[in-house]
Order: sequence, then C-alpha cells, then structure tokens
Amino acid sequence: MARPLRIEYPGAFYHVTSRGNERKPIFKSVRDREAFLGYLESATSRYGAIIHCYCLMDNHYHLLVETPDANLSAIMRHINGAYTTYFNVKRKRSGHLFQGRYKALLVDKDTYAMELSRYIHLNPVRAGITDRPEKYRWSSYRAFAGRDSAPGWLFLDFILSYFGADRPASKKKYRKFVENALGQEIKSPIADLIAGTILGTDEFARMIKSKYVTATKTDRNVPELRKLISRPGMEQIENAVDKEFGNQGKLAQTVKMYLGRKLTDERLIEIGKKYGVGDSAVAEASRRLSIRMEREKELAKRVQAVLERIKT
Repeated sequence: MARPLRIEYPGAFYHVTSRGNERKPIFKSVRDREAFLGYLESATSRYGAIIHCYCLMDNHYHLLVETPDANLSAIMRHINGAYTTYFNVKRKRSGHLFQGRYKALLVDKDTYAMELSRYIHLNPVRAGITDRPEKYRWSSYRAFAGRDSAPGWLFLDFILSYFGADRPASKKKYRKFVENALGQEIKSPIADLIAGTILGTDEFARMIKSKYVTATKTDRNVPELRKLISRPGMEQIENAVDKEFGNQGKLAQTVKMYLGRKLTDERLIEIGKKYGVGDSAVAEASRRLSIRMEREKELAKRVQAVLERIKT
C-alpha cells in the first residue's frame, strides 16, 4: 500500500478520518465512545492538539484538528493507538482495529473550516441515523448549537467567530447555517481537493508546495506528492479535453477550466483570461461541473478519461 503524504507544520489544520478494519464497527457501546472522547481530551493536554469539532459514527470518525506543534503523527498514534489497546483489552482480542492509515486532509482553515464543520456535523443525517443533527449525541454539534455545555478540551471559538463575537448569538447563527443545509443539495467541500490531500485555494496549495513539500527520491513514491511536484500545464489539459469533448465547445471549455483549476499552478484569473471570463466565473463553472458530475455518471466517466489521458 502506498503511504500517504503527511505535511506537518506549526498551526496546520486537518480534517482527519479513520475507519474500522473491513469497515467493521469501532464503537460498540456508550462506554467505547466515552473512552474515545477521553483520548481526544488527553491528546489536547499531552500533545497540544486543538480539537475544533468531531463526529463519532459506528465504523469511523471525523475530526477537525489543529496542531500548534506540527505533530499530527504523534497525536494520531496516541488517539488510535490508545483506543485500539482499550478496545482489544476490553474484548480480549488482538490485531488491528482501524483500516490501514488514517486519512488527513490539510485544510486552508480560513476558506474551508466553516463548511467542513457543517459537513462533519451532518454526517449522522446523511447516513440516515437521524433527521436532525442535534438529536445525535456523539458529535460536537450539540455544543456548537448551545444544546450542551462544551467539554473543556473542545475549542468552539474559531468556527463560531465567523458568526460574530457574541457567543449566544453566534451559536444561534451557526444552528441556522447548519439547518439551511438540511434537505438541500449542497456540494461536499471534500470535492475541492487538490492533489488528493490539500483542501484550499490555489494560492494555499502553492504556499504549501513551496514551503513544506520536498521531493526526495523516497518521497516520490507517495502518489499525492508526485501530483504536487509534477503538475500538467494548460496546453496538455486542453489537448486531452479536445480529444474527448472536441465537438462540445461550451462543455469542453468548462472542463478545461475545471481541470486547470484542479491540476495546475495557474491562478484563477489567468485561467479565466484564456477563455474570456473572470476568476469568479472559473470558480462557479468548476463548482457547477462538480455537482453535475455527481448526477451524470457518464459525464464523470468522460472527465475521468481525460484525467487518465493527462497522466499518461
């Protein structure tokens, strides 16, 4: 199995997920979930982790975590390792509890933290467990919504600050922000991933690449790193798109802008200039195409075919 790209630096912000081995449950009782929350608490006191929000499902969990000390690997060894030991001892079992390595997406927090928190808190609703996020006990949503007191280790301030300085008012606005997504077709923020591991603007990805990504011989075995180090140019993308969408002018242009945004170092304004539109039009066209591909599987296959052609 190819090892994932781990980019660590002081103040990095991550969306972390980890699933049960063979997708089996990792939480089988109330006590299990309470124990896991206890390891989140100890991660904050022992390793300086800042937990912004969480959601514990049956066979996986989501965290939004910040690392002032650039030590995500140590934090996750503690959380997953300690919980696995607890789980195995309790049930007199041995072996792996989690499926391979945890997945950590590096996040441009100023752009995506708010959307990611909503995405995480609505997991139980999307899974059909409940119709309202506040009915689900095992997420941080009830604390954000003012239904429960927040534990001392849960950091609400950063996300709630987007909704104002007054705490009761900001919680009310946050509730509305989350409730507005109920029953709506809202694009997952995860759809905007760059190189499979970075969730942020083009400028954020370029900053990460220039400051924190190194290309050693060993590192090149990491697929995500190869994507960051060697990215295609617009001409290569245009040629590949023309072979697949050549007779569909408007759609072909949209696919070019979408892939240009995803795969190159070009700024949105530069991509837009090629097609006579502004940077916001490039972003909006990309968003709409992403939603359309979720509905139209044949279109998604054609775009994937273009991606395969670019890779070769």
